[in-house]
Amino acid sequence: MNQLIRRNSFFDDFFTKDVFDFGKRFLESGFTMPSVNVKEEDTAYQIMVAAPGMKKEDFNIGIDRNILTISSENKSETEEKDEQGFFTKREFNFSSFSRSFTLPESVDIDNIEASYENGILNVSVPKKEIAMQDIKRIEVK
Repeated sequence: MNQLIRRNSFFDDFFTKDVFDFGKRFLESGFTMPSVNVKEEDTAYQIMVAAPGMKKEDFNIGIDRNILTISSENKSETEEKDEQGFFTKREFNFSSFSRSFTLPESVDIDNIEASYENGILNVSVPKKEIAMQDIKRIEVK
């Protein structure tokens, strides 16, 4: 007597799982926008991006016409094979994000620095030193 062995597949999930479960799985797959905090200090703006589980090589940071863009793309692939070498499961994941910030004219673009530690990308955007202007007194005639 032959027994039918059911393997978990996309079609099984599609027909047996609640439709609302797919939203949860979508968020768990890494397709979320990281949280960003921007803090103004006396000498610089601090941009902090919450991106746990990433490496510093995963980030792309650039400036084009006073617009600072922070982005990342991450690709991964996993596969499982049975003892005969046939695929039983093969998945890939692709996640990306891009955040852009318009920089004020008062920033020193040439000295922007970035570091990544403990899941936080910190971009320090220093302000230009503004020369004190001489106060001029105008005589009323």
